[in-house]
Amino acid sequence: MKASVLETIKKSAAVPSIPQVVLRFLEIMQDPHFEYCDLVRVLSADAGTVSEVLRLANSALFGVRNKIVSLQHALTLLGPKRIRSLLLGRYLVDSMSKKYVDGLDMRYFWRRSLASSVVASHFAEVLVPRHRDEASIGALLADIGIPILAEAFPDTYRPILAQYTPHGDPIAMDDELEAVEVTHGQVSAMVLAHWKLPEAVTNAVNLHQSTNPGDGNIATVARVLNASDRIARILCEIATPEQIISVCTGAISFIAVDMEVLAKLLPTIENDIEELADTLRIDVIPSKVYPLIAETLQEHLSAPATG
Repeated sequence: MKASVLETIKKSAAVPSIPQVVLRFLEIMQDPHFEYCDLVRVLSADAGTVSEVLRLANSALFGVRNKIVSLQHALTLLGPKRIRSLLLGRYLVDSMSKKYVDGLDMRYFWRRSLASSVVASHFAEVLVPRHRDEASIGALLADIGIPILAEAFPDTYRPILAQYTPHGDPIAMDDELEAVEVTHGQVSAMVLAHWKLPEAVTNAVNLHQSTNPGDGNIATVARVLNASDRIARILCEIATPEQIISVCTGAISFIAVDMEVLAKLLPTIENDIEELADTLRIDVIPSKVYPLIAETLQEHLSAPATG
């Protein structure tokens, strides 16, 4: 990896911007001894951000019974980490959606990112529950390096970008390094670090393309992001039963969980994705693929063992 390439990308117009009030919010959260009142004070300085936090907190995603009407209530109920993820996700979706990247279908990009985020959240709940929010936001934003690289290097990255479509091949790190000297995981991690996300997120995103991210919680989150992306890819295309079983088996083996974990989340995944999409204001097309995959996996699990 060439640091000079990352620095050039960081300073380019390809990197989306977010409001200063959100950056200040993220800075305060870097202090392990921050006070809730400091977060409320910063957010209160911008009426639009206050409105957005309250809208996010009252979204169907969280099913709150009584309407949340204050920032303090929102922070207490959902927690600063979740508010951070929602705010960052919302503003980045808005910023990235305004971009036009030749050769990239942004609706496909966000549908796949949303699916990956939902799957990662469920896997992390089983494997590293304390890092569930980090896995969720990490999976949502792990691929933002793709449109950024496509915008920064439109000619050299075009052949790689062409793979990021339904039925396309997984993007290989070696291909990216040969073409532009950095991987999209490295670019995503660089941008998230620039936005002052915690190292648990940026390090996991940086490692998520690796087939051997190592040991420990961060490595486990990286594995979750990798497995979730594989499954998200198959969720965004019409695949054969053989392809579904092959991809899903490989993904869950990579994170060492039982196939039942995936089978249990699939019946509700369409609703989960739609709720997250609504919260982040992303248009998604309802998919018939989810029940097909759920049925295929259920048949696979109930089939008698052979050999």
